[in-house]
Amino acid sequence: MYINATGYYIPPTRVTNDYFKEVNGLTSDWILQRTGIRSRSRATEKETMNYMCAEAVNNALPKLPYDINEVDLIVFASYTPSDTIATAGHYIQREYNISDAKVFYVSSACSSAINAMEIIYSFFSSQIASKALLICADRNSTYSDDTDCMSGHLWGDGAVAYFFSDTAQTEKDPHIIDITTQGLGHVGLGPEGVFLTPANGGLQMPHGKDVFMYACNYISQNTKEIVENSGYSLDRLTYFIGHQANMRILKNVTRQLDLSDDVILSNIEELGNTGSASALLVYAQNTDKFRSGDLVCISVFGGGYSAGACLLTMP
Repeated sequence: MYINATGYYIPPTRVTNDYFKEVNGLTSDWILQRTGIRSRSRATEKETMNYMCAEAVNNALPKLPYDINEVDLIVFASYTPSDTIATAGHYIQREYNISDAKVFYVSSACSSAINAMEIIYSFFSSQIASKALLICADRNSTYSDDTDCMSGHLWGDGAVAYFFSDTAQTEKDPHIIDITTQGLGHVGLGPEGVFLTPANGGLQMPHGKDVFMYACNYISQNTKEIVENSGYSLDRLTYFIGHQANMRILKNVTRQLDLSDDVILSNIEELGNTGSASALLVYAQNTDKFRSGDLVCISVFGGGYSAGACLLTMP
């Protein structure tokens, strides 16, 4: 599976740590030391889920080496959809008149994007589709509560769009070597760790220590396994992109794997936790850094619990 083009949209509004002192009593230094976050992206009323997704697609289109109408599969991945019937995937299909595409929605907390990529890979392997568009976005501010001192200060908003094909379309297409995902509802506090009940409290993470522990373990474990099972050693890894939940998690993982902090790519300091879009957003923001032969691992962990990883190489 190959990446043909990437695009993203990040709301320009930033909510800094200082805002939360009056709202939930947390100081800027306290938030920074425990999360690595200085500010978070915040969507305005105009920046709806559909708006952000369309802007992400628009950002990718100039780099796409074929007509968007050739896409035969659209997958929308998110845990904060604005509509579960008229999904953002269907909105994008209509907006760009992608008439021959299958369209559906996937949700598995912060691993949703990697789950969607694995599904796309399976569609390619079974020859059901050959060109796919993944739209992944989370508008956490729709459901989060700034007054919640447990997790209200974490959340950011953003969207990405990735075009994939079963065969390379240009000589510059990054190659996805392997993808893996896990459902982890049976470990730790599982469904109690992070949850979103739209009509009763919104987005909450009451058990941050449990989430932290399992995130560190599974992000580390999955990174090691996908790299070594693909025939590489960990010291061959050029860049590591983890789910942008907490900088302490990312540094814990690199210590477990004996990797230098220099391999970490991150945007959490500025954007906060942008949910299932976060790791793919980091990748899309850093495409200019990648060079031929680079090996990049994306490894994520989500509530519920769930996890996933993918490994790719630059041509």
